[in-house]
Amino acid sequence: MTASALSIPLRWLEHGRGLSLPTQQTAGAAGLDLAAALPPEAVVEIAPGAYAMIPTGLCIALPAGYEAQIRPRSGLAARHGVTVLNAPGTVDADYRGEIKVVLINHGTQPFAVRRGERIAQMVVAPVSAVQFIEMEALDDTERGEGGHGSTGR
Repeated sequence: MTASALSIPLRWLEHGRGLSLPTQQTAGAAGLDLAAALPPEAVVEIAPGAYAMIPTGLCIALPAGYEAQIRPRSGLAARHGVTVLNAPGTVDADYRGEIKVVLINHGTQPFAVRRGERIAQMVVAPVSAVQFIEMEALDDTERGEGGHGSTGR
């Protein structure tokens, strides 16, 4: 861990004990891998088109002004068509419950999840405090009101 690393308190729930801490797999990685906290002999099979909520067995205490985004792992998507259903899922700074991951199988074969398998990644990021100011008109821009597909392919 570098001197500039953000320290985040983490509490294991009983069913998560023994799993590896979420880690960034390389020095340049943004995401920390999350593992499935299933019972040792349990298998959650996700049929094509189906989804399942997978526990991670951990709770975190993010500092005020931060969020954690739960994102898919590219390898699961590329090899199996499995992704995070509500990507990115958001963990707010004031949430203290278990982090769970909703996986969906867009593939053509059933996908089995077992204890300790890396199922998603978590990216911790700062959030902006936002206050809207009601206006009768907004400033003009080159794009204007051009929406979906208006800037070309």
